[in-house]
Amino acid sequence: MTCAWDADDDLLGRVFLGRVIEPGDEAGGRWVREFGPAEVVRRLRHGHAALPGVTATRWAGLVARAGRAEPERDLAVARAAGARFVRPGDGEWPRQLDDLGDARPLGLWVRGRPSLRMWALRSVAVVGARACTEYGTHAAATLASGLAERGWVVVSGGAYGIDGAAHRGALAARGATVAVLACGVDQPYPRGHAALLGRIADQGLVVGELPPGDHPTPSRFILRNRVIAALTRGTVVVEAARRSGSLATARAAQRLGRFTMGVPGPVTSALSAGVHDLLRGEATLVTDVTEVVELVGDMGELAPARRGPVLPRDLLEPRARGVLAALPGDRAAPAEEIALDARTTRDDAIARLYELRALGYVERHGDGWKLTRQAMTSVQAGRRPC
Repeated sequence: MTCAWDADDDLLGRVFLGRVIEPGDEAGGRWVREFGPAEVVRRLRHGHAALPGVTATRWAGLVARAGRAEPERDLAVARAAGARFVRPGDGEWPRQLDDLGDARPLGLWVRGRPSLRMWALRSVAVVGARACTEYGTHAAATLASGLAERGWVVVSGGAYGIDGAAHRGALAARGATVAVLACGVDQPYPRGHAALLGRIADQGLVVGELPPGDHPTPSRFILRNRVIAALTRGTVVVEAARRSGSLATARAAQRLGRFTMGVPGPVTSALSAGVHDLLRGEATLVTDVTEVVELVGDMGELAPARRGPVLPRDLLEPRARGVLAALPGDRAAPAEEIALDARTTRDDAIARLYELRALGYVERHGDGWKLTRQAMTSVQAGRRPC
């Protein structure tokens, strides 16, 4: 590559800078915005005129990294791995990533056939703990499969635990899923998910900021999470301890004005403590896919009303229910006593008692009235405290 850059070299310039500037580096993003990729590359290659807001030590490190950058080689390696480079301004670029401001990716490496922009338009992130429980695995897989069945794209980080369960749940439903990696998209990480990431690349998309061959670091995992949050309409956290990296995704979603949701777990589980902290703040509690879609979906996609089972006595007219509730459970009672407890007249109580007898709730015992055996369970359940 030569030192002379023209407008057509924006692609090479951004690939070059991806080798030099770490993901999420707002100073680097500001340089690209203010000076353009070509000028930033020129200064880094020559190493003389330092860019503003950087110390001499850091500038020397950036110049040293620039000396090893080979954008043409990175593009060739990516093509061999079936990957492409998508940059801002491309037709495939998801514009919601622009909400990250100067922390916006310089570009994204993408493996898979679908359009990243189109898939991101209707996507939800499902993230959580790596060391998860069976409950967490089940909850994540169930949510992901339900989202996939409703035409939503499930986005996660490709990691062990909740991420893997979410991807598998979407794939099991023959749905769409995207893995956003903290390394080069040609690097299967974690190694134990090589087959899973291969399936995702074949059926969905594998995405990452880092150039081919780059490996993850702890800071890159955290910075990767901002892409997951920005790419999607909302983030669901399933199981997360208080120091879980998945909480960074939720916090990024909140900063970006995206929906933030949490699936509650047992109050005794440390793996759900981070989720519970989120729910005490601005996150929304969700328990199934309909509640997720109600938040992130279009107007009118409402979750069904929640209520307990309908008992036969619930179908009674209110005054008849009052008379039924006034009958003692252990003996027959005269109509006058029942009317008093039901706060009605004797004649009205007698009329309701005959209705209840016809329905099998009460029976006549001389001058008194008593609950039938089958009615006892229903009435006692209604009197049980919540």
